[in-house]
Amino acid sequence: MGELFAPPAAPKPPDGLRPLADRLRPATLDQVVGQDHLLGPEGSLTGMLARGALASLILWGPPGTGKTTIARLLAERAGLAFVQLSAVFSGVADLKRAFEDAAKRRRAGTGTLLFVDEIHRFNRAQQDGFLPVVEDGTVTLIGATTENPSFALNGALLSRCQVLVLRRLDDAALELLLVRAEAPPGHKLPLAGDGRAALRAMADGDGRYLLNMAEQLMAVAEDAPALDAAALAALLGRRAALYDKDREEHYNLISALHKSLRGSDPDAALYWFARMLGGGEDPRYIARRLTRFAAEDIGMADPAALGMTLAAWETYERLGSPEGELALAQAVVYLGTAPKSNAVYAAFGQARRAAKATGSLMPPAHILNAPTKLMRDLGYGAGYAYDHDEAEAFSGQNYFPDGMAREQFYRPRDRGFEREIGKRLDYWARLRAGKGG
Repeated sequence: MGELFAPPAAPKPPDGLRPLADRLRPATLDQVVGQDHLLGPEGSLTGMLARGALASLILWGPPGTGKTTIARLLAERAGLAFVQLSAVFSGVADLKRAFEDAAKRRRAGTGTLLFVDEIHRFNRAQQDGFLPVVEDGTVTLIGATTENPSFALNGALLSRCQVLVLRRLDDAALELLLVRAEAPPGHKLPLAGDGRAALRAMADGDGRYLLNMAEQLMAVAEDAPALDAAALAALLGRRAALYDKDREEHYNLISALHKSLRGSDPDAALYWFARMLGGGEDPRYIARRLTRFAAEDIGMADPAALGMTLAAWETYERLGSPEGELALAQAVVYLGTAPKSNAVYAAFGQARRAAKATGSLMPPAHILNAPTKLMRDLGYGAGYAYDHDEAEAFSGQNYFPDGMAREQFYRPRDRGFEREIGKRLDYWARLRAGKGG
């Protein structure tokens, strides 16, 4: 019942000329796989349709998870004309025409579901163009994006749409798609042993990609030997890891690396390190993040960690890829196995807050230098005790500003080298108390 805009709808070719993924496209919402959190009995979209209140939506999810199909089927269920635009091929003139056509339909009593594929590719000004027609109900907007809407869409548009997250298809959903693919020809795919599991793994949660690979396998001669995982990889080739170093996956993987190191799991950390390198990440970026980790999460529990990461970074700069990557891997293992402490990180944050709150206070006069006679006459440096002249090389004087009570920002943890630092601080605290400080 809907209509297609830009490009115009064309008669579908015979089934033999249509890709398998298109031939198996779900005809009803209950045929969509892998998105039960949206379309199951308690799903968000199920509830909207039951209430007869379909909101404007942003469908955010990886490729091949059903965004376009869901939008089309929602239009059918809600009784709306379906209009499709692609942000890659459409401009302001296309948007204006779509809005004008939607306004005409509205006057005739028919609503419009405007589906915008890759909506994140529209610039901020173009995104603003949707605001009035969404706000006054001229269109129900459904935007599809593979990018994090928080980064890719402006706040005004996000405030008028509900963001729904589509999940990467799990193993069970991918297997169901394979079963559907095998139904029309009436025979199994030519896979043996671990070949079927390998095919699902190669799809990486992308249903369309899985069906495209299945279609290639169906062209294999019936008398050809069944394929195990190795033979399948040789026939189809391995798909490149899904990794965009400028976008969401970039932040996901560096977060996984950082948290694996913090959790003292060097094996998991090495895995994420390898994933990032395999995805094309700049090793210098990883080196910088490892250095930050050494300062933030290890700190004085192992002071050598910072030097280790800097040495690994310098080694990479001298050797380049791939030889220098081994030095970074060594740093990953060192950081993953080092004792952890964020005491310096926490102390610095606390000290910065205290400095901001007391920024007008001056240092006490006894610790100020007095390079001129006037300054000496004003009392600068008077009463300063030179620590090296004191017993234990410790004077116990107050070094905080006048009018500010002494605070303890740095609290070493009882692990690694910080255990020794804690003993020193306790010792100095006892000396200070004995001197009345």
